[in-house]
Amino acid sequence: MTVEAQKEERRNLSPYHGLWTLTSRELKKWYKAPVILLLSIIQPIFWIALFGKAMNLGSIFTGTSINLPGITIPKSIIDQIGQEILKQTFGTTDYFSFLAAGMLSFIVLFTSMQSGMSIVWDRRLGVLDRILTTPVPRGNIIIAKVLNSVIRSLVQATIVLVVAVLLGMTFAPGVNALDFLGVYTALFLMSFGLSSLFLMLALRASDWQSQMAIMNLLNLPLLFTSNAFYPIKSMPSWLKPIAYVNPLTYSNGAIRGLLLGIQTNLTIDFLYLGLFALILSTIGILLSWKYLSM
Repeated sequence: MTVEAQKEERRNLSPYHGLWTLTSRELKKWYKAPVILLLSIIQPIFWIALFGKAMNLGSIFTGTSINLPGITIPKSIIDQIGQEILKQTFGTTDYFSFLAAGMLSFIVLFTSMQSGMSIVWDRRLGVLDRILTTPVPRGNIIIAKVLNSVIRSLVQATIVLVVAVLLGMTFAPGVNALDFLGVYTALFLMSFGLSSLFLMLALRASDWQSQMAIMNLLNLPLLFTSNAFYPIKSMPSWLKPIAYVNPLTYSNGAIRGLLLGIQTNLTIDFLYLGLFALILSTIGILLSWKYLSM
């Protein structure tokens, strides 16, 4: 065997063989399709600009005075009461900033949710069969799709964050680069775990309609059983245990703690997200060996 053949064999046996090739293939389908790229950029802007501002609860508690028979409560007093209610309820007096932080996790959820569709289409179009004939480890097929989803999620989350700042999102005093690094770490871990989850659910799917049904089934429950729009303490008692196992809860907690200064346990947040990503990606790789077949 020649030296070149030996080097090629070692590359084929490498656990990273073909990983970046498959990842770049997935990314090209995104950034080389102008319509898809444009929609993926516009969508988060619409979410934060329209939905975010429409749910700005701060205006409900401030900006007016109350006239009762014989009593007029000045606007300044109402504003002070409103600010205190917001502070006690959300941990900040700026509900838009609270909501914008939650929107980062929601955009990551929405993008990660679509990761399973790529493997469904690859199977229907015969691309998956061709990939399986190569020496690329089957686990790398899954991880490549997960990485593609993670990169797309972080790009769109960045767009949401920039637009949110332009629309008035404010950060806690003293926020620095390490805080932003922590935010992206939390989003990375959550996206890695969620993408692995939806890919696991799509491993045996051959019909895009069934996969869409799964996505629609899990989308809103994951969103509304988290603290994306309101804190867990405001939830009914039966919903709180569900919120405490929802990864979005811990992602939102980490983001708000780092950017807004809202009290949270960052150790628990990152530990949960790390275990969530590790366990689901491991299960996804193991299942890929069992269910990805010719």
